[in-house]
Amino acid sequence: MITLNSAPSIFVPLVGLVFPAIAMASLSLYVQKNKIF
Repeated sequence: MITLNSAPSIFVPLVGLVFPAIAMASLSLYVQKNKIF
């Protein structure tokens, strides 16, 4: 089990890496769908 003290050291890199990846993927799909460029 993860203790509450070690949880931020796991969630911070996870959020810092996963959230930009999801944002970039959704942005690229949005651009491809609407054909802006």
